[in-house]
Amino acid sequence: MSFVFDRAAYERRVAWYTQARFGLFLHWGLYAIPARGEWVRSVERIPNRDYDPYMAQFDPRHCDMRAWMAAAKGAGMKYAVLTAKHHDGFCLFDSAYTDFKSTNAPAGRDFVREFLDAAREAGLRAGLYFSLIDWRHPDFPHYGDENHPMRDDPAYGNEGRDFSRYLDYMHAQVRELCSNYGKLDLLWFDFSYGGLRGEAWRASELVEMVRALQPGVIIDNRLEVSGQGFGSLAACAPTPYHGDFVSPEQIVPPAGLRDAQGRPLVWESCVTMNNHWGYCAQDHLYKPAPMLVRKLVECVSKGGNLLLNVGPDAQGRFPDRALAILEEMGRWMDRNGESVYGCGPAGLDKPEFGRYTRRGDRLYVHILENTVGPLPLFGVDRDRIASIRRLADGSEVKLSTSWVHSDYPGLAFADLGPDPVLPDPIDTVLEIHLRSEE
Repeated sequence: MSFVFDRAAYERRVAWYTQARFGLFLHWGLYAIPARGEWVRSVERIPNRDYDPYMAQFDPRHCDMRAWMAAAKGAGMKYAVLTAKHHDGFCLFDSAYTDFKSTNAPAGRDFVREFLDAAREAGLRAGLYFSLIDWRHPDFPHYGDENHPMRDDPAYGNEGRDFSRYLDYMHAQVRELCSNYGKLDLLWFDFSYGGLRGEAWRASELVEMVRALQPGVIIDNRLEVSGQGFGSLAACAPTPYHGDFVSPEQIVPPAGLRDAQGRPLVWESCVTMNNHWGYCAQDHLYKPAPMLVRKLVECVSKGGNLLLNVGPDAQGRFPDRALAILEEMGRWMDRNGESVYGCGPAGLDKPEFGRYTRRGDRLYVHILENTVGPLPLFGVDRDRIASIRRLADGSEVKLSTSWVHSDYPGLAFADLGPDPVLPDPIDTVLEIHLRSEE
């Protein structure tokens, strides 16, 4: 029987996600100990005999998932996604199919369970990242693979490796995650490349199982693609394993994403705070909070979400810089979150001074750069403006009647007062209540 895409069911499934707009990505595992990023095994060609000993050192006594979720909630995030298993094959959950897991480490803890419990307790939607790749499993391709740590060593040839046996293992672990931990809101698979795409993962069978066990879960598009590519839903030819959302990585798309027939796509930019996903002790190149607030607003103005990453350290703590950034973003979100949650494109051209977002009859004017004189409200019909308020404090902003813009009778202008300095240097937001069109 051929697959039939149910758009109505799909739109119900993603409704919470397009309201949430802002989430936390958590990359954490054994790689926090070498502290050179989550790809350290691949980059440094580390064999099992040199990597496995990290498990005997994995005892993050300061890991408090409630504190992690409090930081996410304080930042204004509405969902969080944890790496249940990354490419190194180490599991943060009590899998019955491997000994390479956190419950066998000195920690003796099922961190997936702790994470999901803490997220639900905090009122956050909760998702799990799961790598389709496993550099430790004996049946996953080694020599000649694009990414495997032993890709260049002919001593690790693929004779006797049975990929179907690996797929049985991988599917069994996904079944565990979907069966043993209650309701999941999101599954973030990672990633397809070369000949390992779609049905190479037995993807139709995998998603059929996931949907049977977690009917409301939303799934990214990386059973088909990597961070590059949009997938079959974007091509208007959805497969049984189509992604519910597109997952651009380390970039905010230049414009909102649309499918081949011009309909808006659901998407999420996943972005690191510094230059690594997993903890890297020497990477101090953090993006400042004002920049990240503006990138969040940019995503929303283009119809997308921002999934912002933190890589906790080997003790289970968020880096101090990451915490400070989350706190600063949270202060802005506490006053201006209404211009983000449930908002999307305004249907207007981007103004020179900043961006627009919109939710129903509320248009949000994000002022990133002040103008000389009153603020031109490009594209906004003066007769439809019922009121203007500064979102952060609710103070009234009047329409300007100044003579200085008399040469532009077709434009409405907002009077921001005599101070040339914006009240919020990160992003000063005006909320315009629009009257309905007659």
